[in-house]
Amino acid sequence: MKKILAISILVFLVGYAIYTSFTPNTKEGITKGNAAPNIELKTLDGKEMSLETLKGKKVLLNFWATWCPPCRAEMPDMQKLQDNFGEEVVVAAVNFTSSEPNKDSVKKFVDELALTIPILMDEKGKVNSQYEVLQYPTSYILDENGIITEKYVGALSYEQMVKMLEIKK
Repeated sequence: MKKILAISILVFLVGYAIYTSFTPNTKEGITKGNAAPNIELKTLDGKEMSLETLKGKKVLLNFWATWCPPCRAEMPDMQKLQDNFGEEVVVAAVNFTSSEPNKDSVKKFVDELALTIPILMDEKGKVNSQYEVLQYPTSYILDENGIITEKYVGALSYEQMVKMLEIKK
């Protein structure tokens, strides 16, 4: 009886291994090479925005908070990137709004740095959880098809952004 059980388990495991090795990896996820999970959030000015609408452009998806010094340091470079390459790249900055004192603190931060990049408000922290963001800032680079090509934890310089997005100057 033990031999039959052992053989049955072995056959199952071999079959499962063969099945998963031939199944194409088309799932969404937060790892490099997977399609980025779609997000739908309101911007700071109240407009709806989703990743689906950005297909066809490269996307720098950045997770940040006003209380994060490295986030403050990289924001001017993100604005410069959007200003210089806005035809081919979209910077989408997802604010961890549920960690902020209030929405006015986000508006004040944006006004202070004269940012015009889309600021997406993650009011319940759902998108931050979905993308498993544990440190700020965290950035994902998405290609024109919405596939994650890079993930970077920490502040990015303008030069790093251009290089990761493979932009031709």
